[in-house]
Amino acid sequence: MRATGIVRSVDKMGRVVIPKEIRKQLKVENDVDSFEIFMENDQVILKKYRPTCIFCDSLLDSVAYEGYTVCKSCIEKLYELRDTAE
Repeated sequence: MRATGIVRSVDKMGRVVIPKEIRKQLKVENDVDSFEIFMENDQVILKKYRPTCIFCDSLLDSVAYEGYTVCKSCIEKLYELRDTAE
């Protein structure tokens, strides 16, 4: 883990502002992107959220369908499964 030298306080609502420089490096867009929150021992880890395929957990060539993310490889497998079931 790389130290940034940036310290932010927690406000009365329990919020911490992620500095603009860090949001810029991560290509985070306000009101668009989200973060996953992890705990490791006494550390809180934020990771830019990227939805993965609900079947294989892949990030590659994913599309959103009715609130779910599915990769193109799994879509092809589902088509094959459908064809063999008919």
